[in-house]
Amino acid sequence: MADIRTINDRVSVAPQITPEDIAVIKAAGFVAIVNNRPDEEEPGQPSGETIRAAAEEAGLAYAAIPVTHAGFSHPQLDAMAAALAAADGPVLAYCRSGTRSCNLWALAAAKAGRNPELLVMQARAAGYDIGGMRPTLDALAGAAPSAETPHDA
Repeated sequence: MADIRTINDRVSVAPQITPEDIAVIKAAGFVAIVNNRPDEEEPGQPSGETIRAAAEEAGLAYAAIPVTHAGFSHPQLDAMAAALAAADGPVLAYCRSGTRSCNLWALAAAKAGRNPELLVMQARAAGYDIGGMRPTLDALAGAAPSAETPHDA
């Protein structure tokens, strides 16, 4: 089973999961899975469709928001925020190591107006150092329409 790291009560991140992990993920209380890994990034990784089929068969929501070496875009931030808002409970986001998923969560949350310092602290508590993204988090949070966001994105 993948190394699941809790960011907050709504979001956890993990390295690559397999279809065999889905039952454990569901039993842990997750209601949705977000795939932040592009297909064929590494030989032998399960395809997004394989994970989607297993998740949906188990009754979990699934969203694919692949992040490549090209970095993050506003449509990806918006898609992540939408996936989190649509979930009626905890969400597990995964990529190769969990780092991209953590970064995407933080960027989406900052864009929604969450406090960048809190985001950095939550990521650090989960074992991720996103301090280098702080200027971007600050800029996104400063441009947010409101300091409040539903569902603690």
